[in-house]
Amino acid sequence: MRTSNLIPQSELLKPICVTCSTQFDGPEHPKSCHICDDPRQYVPPSGQSWTTLKESISSDKFKNIIVPTPGADGQIYTIATQPKLGIGQRAHLIRTPQGNIVWDLVAYIDDDTVNKINELGGIQAIVISHPHFYSTFTTWSEAFGEIPVYLASEDESWISRHDSAAYELITRPIQEIIPESGVTAIKVGGHFPGSMVLHWRNRIFTADSIMITPIPLPPDAIYNIIKTLAPFDFEIAHGAFSGQEFKRNAKRKLIQSADIVISIMNGIKPGEREKREFWKVT
Repeated sequence: MRTSNLIPQSELLKPICVTCSTQFDGPEHPKSCHICDDPRQYVPPSGQSWTTLKESISSDKFKNIIVPTPGADGQIYTIATQPKLGIGQRAHLIRTPQGNIVWDLVAYIDDDTVNKINELGGIQAIVISHPHFYSTFTTWSEAFGEIPVYLASEDESWISRHDSAAYELITRPIQEIIPESGVTAIKVGGHFPGSMVLHWRNRIFTADSIMITPIPLPPDAIYNIIKTLAPFDFEIAHGAFSGQEFKRNAKRKLIQSADIVISIMNGIKPGEREKREFWKVT
């Protein structure tokens, strides 16, 4: 059974949401995960469940794969957990003469991860694009010498580690992370008010702010779907693919999701449009 000698023991016991990998203050887990309760995320059919880094490490189930990005001359590495823990995103390690910067995070971290990254020069700063990827940012900060973690000020209310002194808020629209590194965080909004992308040389790291995805329906088509369904009561929804179930509040989640999409398409903040008939359905 594995353990960790490089990660503070108190960090190993902090509760982590299994679905989205957000870490909380602890020692007890909250009643629910505010990230998963948001309509942009989800609670799985099996319900909310929790783990810790101690459990994840001792299970011998997870490992981080750290490999150089093809065509980047050893200056960019990707970090991905196998099998996935939480949402399944990857992180990027960017190596510059001014210091190494990690863009976004995976929740899983162990001694092998710390040792491998230290062989590549360690980490001098972390930048996280939006709240879905905040994960275990305090643990990462402490494992690499209490390095700063940069988050958008607009999304401060989503931070779940209220005991943390690791994070620094980006208040400007554009901010270079380490002086003269050329690594620049840019607030583009959209997914969250403070959603960011990262620019370095001829590359952009998009996170969830820009995604390769099917083109969404136009606002009128979405409006028509909601209007047509408005007279019908439902709490549970079943999708076309395995795991696509909502077991509670399906109608409310559908309306909230439509509100977000149509509002963004029309340049209006969600919830601030004129109250249409179907929007009164909750």
